[in-house]
Amino acid sequence: MFSVRIHGRGGQGAVTAAEMLSVAAFDQGLHAQAFPSFGSERTGAPVVAFCRIDDAPIRAHDPIAEPDAVIVQDPTLLHLVPVFAGISTAGFVLVNSSGPFADLQVDDLVPGLDPRRLVTVPATELSREHLGQPRPNTALLGAFAALTGVVALDAVQDAIRQRFSGDVAEANAEIARLAHDHVRLTIGGGISA
Repeated sequence: MFSVRIHGRGGQGAVTAAEMLSVAAFDQGLHAQAFPSFGSERTGAPVVAFCRIDDAPIRAHDPIAEPDAVIVQDPTLLHLVPVFAGISTAGFVLVNSSGPFADLQVDDLVPGLDPRRLVTVPATELSREHLGQPRPNTALLGAFAALTGVVALDAVQDAIRQRFSGDVAEANAEIARLAHDHVRLTIGGGISA
């Protein structure tokens, strides 16, 4: 089973990202589940969403304490909440940031992780440029596909098109592709989960 924990703030689409990731997995014939965990339900409050993906039916329904991947939609959360809690040295970390991972100054929070699995992507910038809004979720899903190989970019784009329609769907699908390409260039072709 591959477990993903998505940290964001209310209004950034963390819950929607987990749902679209599960749809992308379903579209590839996998089993998946997505569910949120809310603190206070207001825009800007920290939010956590979870997604599990497996070849077999998933029986667990508890929050993910030991994720295989962590996606951080808002880098201001890095020192506010324990976003890296439970991640193993074989885990993947994807952070929404326009700078390199080293600039985040979180090396002490991710000791022993493979530096090729610690990746940033300018998700908010891509969203502002193509949507006119700071919604990093679809960019981070495209980046996740490139980083882990757990789901394919085509499946992510199909899930996006199922969630949105018209020009919004196409803009988000393009954002996912651009983030996917960014990560592939950053890590030199991808790392298998």
